[in-house]
Formats: sequence, C-alpha cells, structure tokens
Amino acid sequence: MFSFKINKIDGNARSGIFLTPSGTVKTPCFMPVATAGSIRLLTSQEVIAMGFDAIILNAYHLFLKPGLDVIRSCGGIHNFMKWDKTAFTDSGGFQIFSLPDTTVDENGVSFKDPESGTRFYFTPEKVIEIQQVIGADIIMCLDYCPKIWDNLEELKLSVDITIQWAKRCYVYHSKEKQQLWGIIQGGIDTRLREKCIENLETLSFSGYGIGGLSIGEPWEKSLEVIDFVCKKINKSKVIYLMGLGMPEQIVEAVELGVDFFDCAMPTRIGRNGTTLSWRGKFNIKSASCKDENVPLDPDCDCFVCRTYSRAYLRHLFNARELLGMRLNSYHNLYFISKLMEKIRKSIESGNFQDFKKSFFNQYQRKEQYA
Repeated sequence: MFSFKINKIDGNARSGIFLTPSGTVKTPCFMPVATAGSIRLLTSQEVIAMGFDAIILNAYHLFLKPGLDVIRSCGGIHNFMKWDKTAFTDSGGFQIFSLPDTTVDENGVSFKDPESGTRFYFTPEKVIEIQQVIGADIIMCLDYCPKIWDNLEELKLSVDITIQWAKRCYVYHSKEKQQLWGIIQGGIDTRLREKCIENLETLSFSGYGIGGLSIGEPWEKSLEVIDFVCKKINKSKVIYLMGLGMPEQIVEAVELGVDFFDCAMPTRIGRNGTTLSWRGKFNIKSASCKDENVPLDPDCDCFVCRTYSRAYLRHLFNARELLGMRLNSYHNLYFISKLMEKIRKSIESGNFQDFKKSFFNQYQRKEQYA
C-alpha cells in the first residue's frame, strides 16, 4: 500500500516515486500548507492542476475547527476538502513553539484555544487518534518543538520527550491505510540529533521529519544539521524537511538528500504582496510596478502571468481588492511547482549541479529584483 522507490541519484540529490493509497507522489516534493483544510485563497482543484501531489494539514487546528465529528461525518479529510491526492497531517508539535500558553510535561502538552480560552490536553495517543479520524495518508508522531533554538537544556528535554512520545505513538498506531513517521529533534546540536535518530530507528519508521529548524537559527547552521541527518538516516527512508520551503532553501536542501518539503511562506508572502520570480522576489506593491504592462515574471507561463500585468496586480493590492492576494498567491505556488519539476528533471538527467548553478546565477537571494 505504501512504497518508496529512488529512481535516480545525482550526488546526494535524489528523485523517486512515493506510493500511497491516494496516489503517486513524485519526489522531491513540495507540499502546500492547508492548515485548516484549505490552501489559502485557492481551491483543491487549482492546486492539483498546478501539479502538486501532496498537501500538509494540521491535526491541532482541524481538531478545533471544524472538529472531528464534522470531518468524520463527511467521510474524512479527502472528501471533506475534495482533495483526491496524498495528504499529510502534522501532529501539532510545532504549535508548542508557535502558540502562547502551551505547557509540556512528560505525558503530553496542554494547549489553550486562542479564541475560546478552552484548554485541551494532548497525549501522544490522543494525537494519533485525532489523525486517524482526519484520515490523512501520512501522519506524524507528536514531538516537542523547542521554543528557543540555542537553549541546550530545552533541546535535551525536547529530544528525550520526543523519543518517548514516538515510542507511545508507534505502539498506539494501528491503522493499515495510514503510515506513521517519526520526527527528529535536537536543534543544531548534532550529538542530540544523532541520539534522536538512533532511538527512532529502533521503531523502523518508513519516513522521518526533520523538525525544530527555522526557529531562529542561522541558515548555515540549518544546512549543517540537514546534511548530518541525511547522511545518518538509512537511504531507503523518506526524508521530510518540515516547515522550510523558500526557493533557495529547497535547492540547497535537495542537494543534501531531502525528499519532501512544506512551507506556508510562498502563499503567505503572496498575500502580503511579495512575488516570486526566476530572478528573485520583489514587492508587487512597489511604485516601480505602477505602470509596468508586463507579466509578474516574463519566464512564467501561469494563467496570471499570461493574463494580467504587474500594474494591474499593484492596483489590486493598493485598492485592497482580495483578487490581488489570490492572483499573487496562485502565481507563487505555481512558481514552486515548476521549480520542483525542474529540480526533478535535472536529477533524472544527471545535471542537478548545472541546474543549481544556473538557478543561483539568476535568482537574487538578498537584493530585491525589480
């Protein structure tokens, strides 16, 4: 029912096919974020048409809204949101980092609903139960994502608790149509990462998420951790870099051996007026775009670039028309889809390094392209 086949390796970069009950996923794969059951401002059908094979949802947020009874009555998350491809659910461990008023002990985590003020206590077993009702194809163990990236004592506690919770999740999980993956914590300390890997590998997970990055540490340190983890994990396992997915990050992490990515940033910055292009990102609200009767990106063939001008998109944002956010979000996600397609083709043809060099020769990382 589940399988992962690596078709081509170019250095440490690899392309392959991941099979799930909901279909085929081409790797390396980027998963758009559908936290509460939607990719913001876009339909499931539009995202599928762009070429995406999988999405990531959040168990904590879906538990709050619409609630498990609603999802169950609608036949599971695939039917509920009309997504007929592979779906992942995150366990809610990242909310330990991102939400206020969370408390952790060895048995679980207490969350406070920011709207109602109600407290919910999630044990590892409860999180598995929630994800089983949601009905995603791939579900994640509950993990402890630390709040401070360079607090060694918290990192140690995070690893110890994550290991114990993974063992409990593994024992409790029983659904054959779902695959359970572990999450590797440890911050930028490779000794802690190694400890986490060695303990999780005793449970024989088919895939591993690299968690606890992009929480404040320098990107160079993140790359060192990603490289270390990719080299330590058995090559037959799927490697999922959680929460990172800007273009330059994707290219560099693929080079190290990462298979899956997710990130809300492409659509979030799209809603705020930042546009991705093959020459870098720029602000569509900038005065320089006021009378530019040209596509967002001349090298993009998405329907937005084929139809509308920068001047029109800038006008929509300045007039506070929601259409501007929607069109810019569509373009950014389409850009990521094409980036993944080019990455896969370059690996399959043995030219990934040439692609990487060409990409960074054109893509400006820090200076805003205009």
